[in-house]
Amino acid sequence: MFSERIDFSHEPNLTIDELIRRVESAYPEVDSEALRKCYEFAEEKHSKQKRSSGEPYIVHPLNVAATLVKLKMDVDSIMSGFLHDVVEDCEVPPEEIEKRFGKSVAQIVVGCTKISKINFKSKEESQAENFRKMVVAMAQDLRVIIVKLSDRMHNMRTLQYVSKEKQMAKAQETLDIYVPLASRLGINSVKGDLEDLCLRYLHPDSYYRLAEKISMKRKEREEYINDTIATINDRLMEYSVVAEVSGRPKHFYSIYKKMTQRGVDFDQIQDLLAFRVLTSNITECYKVLGVIHSAFTPVPGRFKDYIAIPKVNNYQSLHTTVIGPKAERIEIQIRTFEMHEVAERGVAAHWKYKERDKSQTGKLKWVEELMEFNQNVTNSSEFMDVVKNDLDVGGIFIFTPAGDVKELRYGATALDFAYAVHTQVGNQCIGAKVNGKMVPLKYRLKSGDTVEIMTSKTQVPSKDWLKICKTSRAITKIKQYLQKVERDKHKLDGEEMLERALKKYGSNTKTIEKNSGFHEVYDQLHMKGLEELQVQLGAGSYQLRDVLPKVIGIDYVEEPQEEVVKESFSEQIVNRARRSVGRDNAVIVDGLDDVQVRMGKCCNPIPGDPIVGFITKGRGITVHAVGCHRAHEVETSRRIQVEWNKGYAFSHPVNIRVMTHDKPGILSKISKSINNAGINIRSAMARSLPDQKGSFVFEVEVKDYSELLKTISAIEQMEEVITVNRA
Repeated sequence: MFSERIDFSHEPNLTIDELIRRVESAYPEVDSEALRKCYEFAEEKHSKQKRSSGEPYIVHPLNVAATLVKLKMDVDSIMSGFLHDVVEDCEVPPEEIEKRFGKSVAQIVVGCTKISKINFKSKEESQAENFRKMVVAMAQDLRVIIVKLSDRMHNMRTLQYVSKEKQMAKAQETLDIYVPLASRLGINSVKGDLEDLCLRYLHPDSYYRLAEKISMKRKEREEYINDTIATINDRLMEYSVVAEVSGRPKHFYSIYKKMTQRGVDFDQIQDLLAFRVLTSNITECYKVLGVIHSAFTPVPGRFKDYIAIPKVNNYQSLHTTVIGPKAERIEIQIRTFEMHEVAERGVAAHWKYKERDKSQTGKLKWVEELMEFNQNVTNSSEFMDVVKNDLDVGGIFIFTPAGDVKELRYGATALDFAYAVHTQVGNQCIGAKVNGKMVPLKYRLKSGDTVEIMTSKTQVPSKDWLKICKTSRAITKIKQYLQKVERDKHKLDGEEMLERALKKYGSNTKTIEKNSGFHEVYDQLHMKGLEELQVQLGAGSYQLRDVLPKVIGIDYVEEPQEEVVKESFSEQIVNRARRSVGRDNAVIVDGLDDVQVRMGKCCNPIPGDPIVGFITKGRGITVHAVGCHRAHEVETSRRIQVEWNKGYAFSHPVNIRVMTHDKPGILSKISKSINNAGINIRSAMARSLPDQKGSFVFEVEVKDYSELLKTISAIEQMEEVITVNRA
């Protein structure tokens, strides 16, 4: 067995004296009296409670604290382990905890307090909301989740005392939530034990069958492990390598997963044993790898270098599978003692609170991204689904053209990678080259791919992108952009409504704002300022009749309430404009009938593109894509609301630029590809470039943005194509 493996077994006879002795050995300067007082406080509060096993309840907090000691957590975390249930179960106010044991302990305990008893529609909703609150608490202090993991570890160790139904529910929740969290935090010792405990209750037949089969060959297995360790040590000594070698059977859950994934029985699983070699430095790690590969035949494709490219949770190790003695497959992990500490205890191994350096607590980047995503979703189940996907550490490693590495989850697309590089790169992404070949945005990446992202200043995100992306970062950024576009639209609408209304009273927004005339509006409707007022009006959250009576500086006269039973003035104008344009105009101009509309030649917007209109002298309304550089150069006062006419079914011209390797017949091949996609070509221009490349510009007719993407995707499939983008 590995000498360093942490034993999280339930200790029914553990005493506070023994626990304090363990803490003192780790922290010689600890205030033992403070620890004892904390324990005695928890013991007093839980004195009338019993566990399902019949034991005094204090046995549970004591074991949770012991787990935190084994993980080498700081003293505040250990004290929080004693107190983690007193707020909910004993109705102790957080203020009392802060007064007795300090603000830090109180914050961890409050963060660990379970979700309040709210009447949810379903168990799934309750679990999702609980998980969401856990992530929020974790973002404020990572120690919260480590205390929660320790709490769950002990509960799972004593799960035999509750009903089978509760066992199944608790085990499934642990596998869905706590195991991925432990993995992402790099606490592999906790992850491995929790997985085996979940298997025991979710699939007891498989668990006990595995236990029986492994136990039957225990003596034979131990002899094999000892002989193999001796062989490895002999070979290492030949090369003067000093290392610690150990071996063990793999975790039950690891074996079970292989059996189910491969659809085979236990007897057909070959690599049941894992060996570990610990050395003093990285150079020795690679030296050990050379010795191992010279002593045993390595299995092709089974070597992974997590030292050069660490996992996202900072895990580092060399993994190799070789044909060991008696032709048995064995897995060998090679790492330094320091890497092993991180592998077993994760973030707890280098916990900065030990030095009381609060500035170095360092929120993990992925936790910050989860919090950002949390602000952009209202549905807890959606939040939970995305986060569970992102917690999958076993992802893929993707290279940038400069050689930098990005780790993404399995199933991530080229568009996910673009957002991993930078938000702006994602927002303006029009395509990608994977290993030198053009691919569509939805292309699923594989580990080791080198990806180059193509961008265009006129490109903007669309709702369709949400179906393409798999990572929470990309989804968050796309939603943020779409919400900003919607907010900007509401602001313009509200600005126009308010300006038009104030004009009737001989005033305007600028004058009222300058004289603090909106003060009562902001105060009574709980708004931060003018912009929020305009947005709320434009979104329809408030009507003018809700706002105008509160404006200081005008003599408000209540309008007849016709608008309550009839269409609003704004709706009348929009509908009149719609009736006027019918199916003949692609764009509806809000508030203007029979107006001349033309598309900006600089960006050629098509249905699906977010658009904005500008009043142009002598030429009616010019429509631009929201992201067009020309649109930002025009005065805001000339801006007017426009929208695509859903009843308009005609095609729109758009230019597509294609760069290819210059080969005979390439123009014909591209034209055929476009025609096969059902798209009409209006014109084509082609020219040869000096470096054996061809440049083509096709003017095609598409109905909307999705049809444009379909056309680009069809061209991208061609081997000769280098880049495709919207011209």
